[in-house]
Order: sequence, then C-alpha cells, then structure tokens
Amino acid sequence: MPSFNKYEYVSLSLYCLLKQTFDFSKFEVILIDDCSNDLTPRIPKEFDPPFKFKYVRPSINQGRSRARNLGIKLSEGEVIIFLDGEMLTEPDFIENHYKHHVHDKNVVVCGAMHYRGIYTFLTSNFNRQQWEHINDFVPRDPYFIFPYKEYKKNHQTSNMSFPLITKKDIDENRFKDLSFPNWYFTQVLTNGLNDFGMDLSDFKIPYIAFLTGDVSVGKEQLDKVGYFDESFLGYGAEDWELGYRFYKDGARFIIDPSTFCYHQEHPTSSNNFPEAMGNLYKFMEKFPNFDVLALALEHAPLNFVQIHHVVSQYNELCEKYPQQYREFKETYHRMLFKIVENLKNSQPITKFHESDSILSKILTEQVNEIKAQHWYALAHSFEELYSN
Repeated sequence: MPSFNKYEYVSLSLYCLLKQTFDFSKFEVILIDDCSNDLTPRIPKEFDPPFKFKYVRPSINQGRSRARNLGIKLSEGEVIIFLDGEMLTEPDFIENHYKHHVHDKNVVVCGAMHYRGIYTFLTSNFNRQQWEHINDFVPRDPYFIFPYKEYKKNHQTSNMSFPLITKKDIDENRFKDLSFPNWYFTQVLTNGLNDFGMDLSDFKIPYIAFLTGDVSVGKEQLDKVGYFDESFLGYGAEDWELGYRFYKDGARFIIDPSTFCYHQEHPTSSNNFPEAMGNLYKFMEKFPNFDVLALALEHAPLNFVQIHHVVSQYNELCEKYPQQYREFKETYHRMLFKIVENLKNSQPITKFHESDSILSKILTEQVNEIKAQHWYALAHSFEELYSN
C-alpha cells in the first residue's frame, strides 16, 4: 500500500483490514509512506494489528512505481495484492483474491473496475464537481446528513479534513450507505465489457483491467515479467504497462466483482491528465504495437469495447495481408501517436492531413478495400482521424 499525505484515509483503510476473514497468520500488510509531511508517521504507534505489518518510510520521495517496487522487494508472500492507500475493503477481500491463485500461477485478478466511490471525509479542497455530487448525494442519507450539516455549519471554511465516516461506522457496517458506483468503469462494463465474461475471454486489450488500486498477481510471475518501470513518473499508465507485460506472457485476466473496494474520494490534482498523457505516450513508445497504440482511440472518442473491435480487425488485416496495406498501417500508427502527443502538450486533436496527393489517393483506395472486407470498425476509426 503506497501512500502520500493521506493519513486520515489510510488509517481507515488499515482499520478495514482488521476485519478480514483470511487467516491473520498467513498475510502481511506493507505500507510505504512515501515521505508524507502529514501525520502518517504516527501510524506505526497507533496501529497494532494481529497480522504482520511493515511500515516503511524511504529517505526521499519515491513516486508510485518505485514505492510499489520497494513494497514488492520487502514482501514475503506468494501472492501480491496491490492496494491503494485510500481503499476500504470488505471482510472477504483477501480471501476472494487468493482463491484464484491457488490452482493458477499465471493469473491476474482485477477488482478495481468494480470499485465503488465513497465519501469518508469532507474538505474545502474538493473541486466544484465533487461538491455538487456531495451536496446532492450525502444529505439523502438519514444518518449521515447530520455530520454533513455540522460540517456545513461550522467547518467548511477550514482546510482540515472533517470525518464523515468513522471507525464506528465501519464496525456497524453503515459506511456502505455512502458508497456509489464509479461512473467511468460502470460505463466501461455496461458498454459491452461484461459480455466477455469474468475472464475477459477473447478481449484484445485485457491489460486495461490491470489497475493498481486493486489487483493481485503471483509473486513468481511478477519476478518473471519484471516489476514496475520506474521511468514512469507522475500519474498514469505504469499499471497498464506492467499489465501489458503480464498479457504478453500469457497471463489470464479475471475481473471478479467480489474483489471490489470502496475508493475514498479525495481532492485530485489538475496535473493528472497531462501527466497521464505523457506516461501513455511513453508506454506507446516502449511498445509501439497496435494493441497499445489503439488506447489513443479512447480520446477519439471510442469506448474500450469499440477499441477491441478495431484491434481485432487490425489483427485480421495483418494476418491476411502481412505485406500489404503498408501505407494504411504506417499512417494509422502515426495518427495514434499524434493524438496523445497533442494531448500531453495540451493541444487539440485535429485530423491528420496527408499533403502528398499520391499517398492520399493510395490511402483512400486502401480504406475502401478494407471496407470491402467488412472491417468497418477499422476503416471508420481511421477515417475519423484522417482528412484527405
């Protein structure tokens, strides 16, 4: 569990782990305090669990990838569960992850796509959209409306985090009343991903489910494919990059709703999007394969199931015509790089224009031939990006 300046959140997350049904003698929890300057260093004195607990504070800030790698190196178990420091868990959380690893050594168990959001603390640092949701959602609850009113009346000018949910609410299982579906992943699942089943059978980009907020892998396989790439700095893509290596190594991906968590909502950084695009570009440069480059189409915008169909048809094209359609393939690759390059530089996405009239004519002919093969997802996604 990596954490940076989230003392209140990680304290609740650790408290939830005390409720686990899994044998306390058979798991450990490693908290990497990445040089927090809040009250996080108090945790070793405040938290005395019945399971093995390691609190580690490096001398300098490590960042996400290095912090997780440090945790991996210090781990002693055969199965590693990556869990963000602000996640609340159900009592059978570890049990539900572990059962998949008992008979399958090369499996990735993904819970993050089913996570639910939850408001545990109120702060003036929430953005306008978050406060609109809080003001609409929280007062509907007959119990939590009272701490909400207390905050509004006496604490909303403070920068301090005001507790909306307490350890007592966790003890009494009341905290769930303030949880809600994550709109982004709910859309991903309902827009067709559920149709591929829990094991994402035949899904062409399963590694998108590798989200380090809540995912587990076998330590032996992790040692084989390698740890997080520490050149990824800031927010985003370091988890997909590792997930892609598991995918290429033949790992089976499982999206198990019983391994979900509750994500404690917190203020977010305005730098997250450009950082994510910079890291996505780095991922694309490291693996310039179409099933990675196609992630750019999310900003075209296509959903992940539509991207799956584009990748599937591109694979069919390459299998049937490995030496043909070179101009189409190269141009598509360039356009996908250009999308992310523009986004990381805060520039708008514009249609790609080919100034060479001869090449433009060739591309038009090739797109029409691809349509004749009924590869419409591939052809139309290309046309949406290309201007002749």
